[in-house]
This record gives sequence, C-alpha cells and structure tokens, in this order.
Amino acid sequence: MELVLNCLQSKSNPKHALEISTERDGNVLYQQKESDDQFVDWRGREANPKKHGGIRAAALTCVVGVLINMVFLSNAINFVSYFRLSMHYSPATSANMVTNFMGTSFLLSIVGGFICDSLFTSFTTFIIFCAINLVGVILLAIQAQFTHLRPAVDVKPTLFQATILYIGLYAFAAGIAGLNVALPAHGADQLDHNDARLISAFLNWFNFAICLGGLISSTVMVWVEDHIGWNWSFLITVTALSFSLVIFVTGTPFYRHKRPTAGNSLTRIITVLACAARNWKASSNERMGNQYAVSPINRSRADGQSYDKLKFLDKALIGNTISVAHVEETRTFLGLLPIFASTIMMNCCLAQVETFSVVQGSKMNRKLHNFEIPTQSLNVPPLFIMLASIPLCERFQHKSRMLQPLWRIGLGIALASGSMAVAALVEAKRREAAHNDVTLSVFWLGWQFFLLGVCDVLTLGGMLEFFYSEAPSTMRSMCAALSWCSISLGYFLSSVLVSIANSVSGKFGTQWLGGDDLNHMRLDLFYTLLGILNTVNFLNYIYWAKRY
Repeated sequence: MELVLNCLQSKSNPKHALEISTERDGNVLYQQKESDDQFVDWRGREANPKKHGGIRAAALTCVVGVLINMVFLSNAINFVSYFRLSMHYSPATSANMVTNFMGTSFLLSIVGGFICDSLFTSFTTFIIFCAINLVGVILLAIQAQFTHLRPAVDVKPTLFQATILYIGLYAFAAGIAGLNVALPAHGADQLDHNDARLISAFLNWFNFAICLGGLISSTVMVWVEDHIGWNWSFLITVTALSFSLVIFVTGTPFYRHKRPTAGNSLTRIITVLACAARNWKASSNERMGNQYAVSPINRSRADGQSYDKLKFLDKALIGNTISVAHVEETRTFLGLLPIFASTIMMNCCLAQVETFSVVQGSKMNRKLHNFEIPTQSLNVPPLFIMLASIPLCERFQHKSRMLQPLWRIGLGIALASGSMAVAALVEAKRREAAHNDVTLSVFWLGWQFFLLGVCDVLTLGGMLEFFYSEAPSTMRSMCAALSWCSISLGYFLSSVLVSIANSVSGKFGTQWLGGDDLNHMRLDLFYTLLGILNTVNFLNYIYWAKRY
C-alpha cells in the first residue's frame, strides 16, 4: 500500500511544497515539487503569457548584456595600464588594485542575488545597480578628463586624487556586481522554467553576449584608449552604459516579473543548520513532528539524482519547527558548495590575463609591419573562436556528455593548468631574451591568452548553467551568483599568493614579484606555482564532481 502525503509547506514559503510517499519497506521517497512561480506585469497584475515574457523579452537582456560587459571589460582589461601610466602606481600595486577591484565586483554579486531572491524583482535590482554603476563610471570619467585630478609625471597620487579614484572604482565594482546577477536572472524569468533546454539555450546565448562585449572591448575600446585617450574611453563607456539602461527600460511593457520569495533564504539555511546542530545527539529512532524517523531514509528526485547526502540535516526536523522543504533547500544549496570551492583556484589563474600578462606584453615587441598591437587585444582570436563555438555548443550540448556543465567546468580547470605551464615557459624565454638585449615578439603570449580564453568561456558558461539549474527555486539568483563569487575569490586569492610569494622569496633573497622592472622579477616561478596548485585543485574537483 502506498500512502501519499501532499504539500508539506512552511509558513514563510507557502509556494514551495514537497510530496512524500512511503512504500511497503518503510523507506521514504522525497520528490520535490515546485508550484508555478507567480509572475506579474509592470503594474502588479497577473502576467499574460501571450503578452508578457517569452523569447523576445529574454533576447533583449542579451542585447543589454553586450553593452554591460563591454563597459566592464573595456575598463577592467586596461586598468593596469591606466593605474601605471596615468596614476603612477607600481606594476605590482597596479596588478593588486585590479585583482581587488575584480574580486570586489564579483564578490558583491551575492548581495545582488540575495536582493533578487528576497527583496526586489530582478528588474528593480537591475535599475538600482545600474544607477550605482553609472555613478562610478562618471567619477572615473571626470578624473580622466581633468589633469588636476590626476598626479603629475612620476608623482604618486595625493590623498584627494586617490579618494576620487577609489570611490569611482568601487562604486563601479558594486554596480557591476548587481548587474551580473540581475540581468541573467531577469532574462531567465521570461522563459518557462519547466523547459530545461530553453533555459540552457538562453544561458548559452547570454554567454555569447558576454563574449561579444569582450570582443568589442578588446578591439574598439582598446584602440580608443591607446590612440585617443582615457578621457574619451570613459566618456564612451558612460554613454554605452546609459544607452543600455534605456534599452532595458523600453522592454517594460512586455516583461514579466517574478515576485520575490517570502522570507530570507539565508536565514532559513542558518536556522536549519542550527536546529540540526542542536539535535546532533538525538537518537536516529526518535520520532519527528512529521511522523517519520531520521533514518532509514532513501530520497530520490524526479531527475533521478539522490538526496541521500548530508543526512545529518534530517535531525533539524525533530520537534516539528522546521519544514521538510527548508531542509531540502539547505541540502541542495550545501551540495553545490564543493563544486563552487573547486573552481576558485582556476579563476586565480584567469586573473593573470588582466594583470601580469598585460605587463608582460608591454615589455615585448608588439609591432606587426607598421601597426602596433595592443597587448589587451591578444585575446581577440580566442574570443572569435569562442563566439563561433557557443552556437555549436548550444546545438550539440544535449547530445554529448562532454558538453554538460560539470564536464565543461572540469575541462576549463585542466586548461588553466596547461595555460600556466605555457605562461611560465614563455616568461622564462622572454626574460632570458631581455637579458641578452633581445625583445621577444608579443605573439609568444598568444598561447596563454588562447588557453585562458577557452578556459574562461567553458567554465563561466558551465558554472552559470550548473548553479542556476541545480539551485532551489527560492535561491536561483543567489546560486547563480556563486559563479561570480568564484571569480571574485580567485582574484583575491591571486593577491594573497602574490603577497605570500614575495614574503617567502624575500627571506631567501630577492622577491619574485618585487620592484618595478619585470625583467628582474621571477614571474615564471609564480606562474609555475599557480600551475602546480591548480593541478592539485583539478584532482580535488574530479573527486567532488564524481560524488555529485
């Protein structure tokens, strides 16, 4: 005989239900069922599927994504040069400033995810953070426009000049953090979440938009910064960001908006963990409020995956103060964290593209006949390849296991180790040539840029799809933000490793990355260290990916 108990719901989240069915052998099968999300139009009325949402609305977010990423990357990939040449910071300080900026911009995305899930709609979140972003870019544009707001030649910035720089820089970082989460979440909300292939296709094309924005920033914007000036570059990004806001708002009549989830998902998770810890010593046979024991329990989801992990969370159910839905929400979220942690070291390797690789290129021969190639444009060929491969990936993704999210992430991590090995060899060769008064061609950096570019597209697309599709329905934005948080922690880890490498190497002689002259640094050894650490991390990722 099979008994079906429907709709065990929490008071704070009445839309989230779980169905529990018991079989003859006493095992319990948990099957999560998510009731339809409630969508409204811009006036707060129930959304009409024929008028609101759909592919047209989702496509508009991809267009906006091109402009947003162009604004972000056109500044990010050139900040090292700007800090060195216009603000007169040292190469190591400039590199750390960029990694800290990038880290902050991605780390704060978790705040944007929380706001999207719990406080405002993704539409409102986008408007708020776009305004903050605009303020930051305008401040940077003003500083670049007026010479008295920048230091004189070979002079460090004054406190006032540095204050303007940092306020603009971190307002920019805070703004992009919210945009990175709100924009894809808003686009996905326009589509049917029951159609997994449609959501996957949207995320692939959103990734395409990100790459297209990167291509524009690596070509057009780099040329503007090198030949016209930083002041014009910032003015163009202010205009582009304003234009993206206008485009986004024009879609208001046909957008649909998902109501924020009642309650605080982080509070629910903390409550579940606290209750499980409080009942840690409870007997496994002790009865709970829902009339089922902590064990034996055999959980299965509709997609065939098992909930038979983190079983200690079941003890939170003792006393009937926590709902089954909240326990499963917590279990799902915690299950994503090992994969998330395994991608941080890989993103530390990716951080080198915007930092030391740019400094390397500035010391190399960048001439091609009568044209001087900007170092920041070396990632153009891999971007072209990625733009061509994303539509192919989208077409064959559901036919090949190698193109599934976890496989893409793993391949990206492996490529990151390979890229660091190549980067170490190239830097050793460049350094040797420099000591012999020979300037190596910048094309030697092409391989590391290519490998890191492929790695970036594989892992970012894979992480976005994996975290979004595997997330509880009440935490989609916050879980999608894990992709950006991983990048953030990778950048911060890069800064930490630079400091550690200098501290340790300084005790045995010369600091690896100390001073202003790259030819006297040991960047090759630093790249080798990153490659070794990421190879160990790759083995760690394989372990957790197999267990998932």
